[in-house]
Amino acid sequence: MMKILENKVAIVTGAGRNIGKSIALALAKEGAKITVVDVNDTDGNSVVNEIKTLGSDAIFIHCDISKSDEVDKMVKTTVDTFGKLDILVNNAGITRDTLIVRMKDEDWDRVISINLTGTFYCSRSAAKIMMTQKSGKIVNISSVVGLMGNAGQVNYSSSKAGVIGLTRSLARELASRNITVNAIAPGFVESDMTAKLNEEQRKKLTDQIPLKRTAQPEEIANVVKFLVSPDADYITGQVISVDGGMAF
Repeated sequence: MMKILENKVAIVTGAGRNIGKSIALALAKEGAKITVVDVNDTDGNSVVNEIKTLGSDAIFIHCDISKSDEVDKMVKTTVDTFGKLDILVNNAGITRDTLIVRMKDEDWDRVISINLTGTFYCSRSAAKIMMTQKSGKIVNISSVVGLMGNAGQVNYSSSKAGVIGLTRSLARELASRNITVNAIAPGFVESDMTAKLNEEQRKKLTDQIPLKRTAQPEEIANVVKFLVSPDADYITGQVISVDGGMAF
């Protein structure tokens, strides 16, 4: 039986761990060839090895997505290696949380440069390839915070709200070339960060969630897998919340 992403080529940024790793593995399991993009070489190469044990092909590229020349080179290397580019998942992101009166220029600039500008650079570079092919799928990982806001996260919230605006505009811009662009807004997801929470902190966190639990990274990855599959060919410009009911 043919896998749903057989012979597709995907770039996943921030794919060394947590949500990005789960996305890369989920797409690989469905037959996609993966470019694992990260700034941590050890994590990135580890994911490549894991993908290869699944029987799919993968390469690791060290890339700071806030630098457009590195992004263009990363996309070119992907196409040179695999011959095309079908899927881009813009997942890489950082947080630098603090109240606005304590937030330094660097805290604002770095979060915006990775989360929003980096998503723009990757999308622009990938779009040039996809427009020539007249096909492609872009999925941007936003956040529930981009919809609701959150105290202590004006930089992160602004960057993720910006990703939603970018998604909707790009969806209109690229639709005529048969390219879909969608976003996912995760809520609280199990990660290295949530693993460090004590019982009281975890309860405070889950009390905000109607379903009373955090998400597993695989639950985000499964929605990405759907959006890049043929089942989602008629879906574009959408923001899908995967947040246990936080944002409705």
